[in-house]
Amino acid sequence: MRAGLVLVAEGRHLFPRMTVLENLQLGGWLLPAAERAARVDRALALFPRLGERRAQLAGSMSGGEQQMVALARALVGRPRLLMLDEPSLGLAPRLVDEVFVLVRKIRDEDVTVLLVEQNVARALAVADDAHVLERGRLVASGRGTDLLRSNLVQAAYLGAR
Repeated sequence: MRAGLVLVAEGRHLFPRMTVLENLQLGGWLLPAAERAARVDRALALFPRLGERRAQLAGSMSGGEQQMVALARALVGRPRLLMLDEPSLGLAPRLVDEVFVLVRKIRDEDVTVLLVEQNVARALAVADDAHVLERGRLVASGRGTDLLRSNLVQAAYLGAR
């Protein structure tokens, strides 16, 4: 965290018996109290639903809401590089949409996002630069929108013939 690197691992890894607010505060535990409070307020502004549920236990929330807590907690840590591992895993389609809107907002706030995601179409749609791996081998690199239109990527990942 001191180096500006924050990971949101697959599976979210929240503290389920702590409230949303307590989980968010832990994201900035190395920061001075005033800065941590300001960063929590900023995260809650980005994730209004969490503000409404700040006193709710994180473990009692839906998968999508828990993913929002994990993303918000990561932002409280003031990352320069935010690493996201499968942020849409196991989420309903509507919540996948919300997660990718939030990823785009985070990226637009000058935070570099390293995204590992099996939902290739959604990941490429938000990626500035993308690298596509198949069985551990690099098969394509370029701008996300270009790769989204690539015949190779469509055939390999999106089922095009």
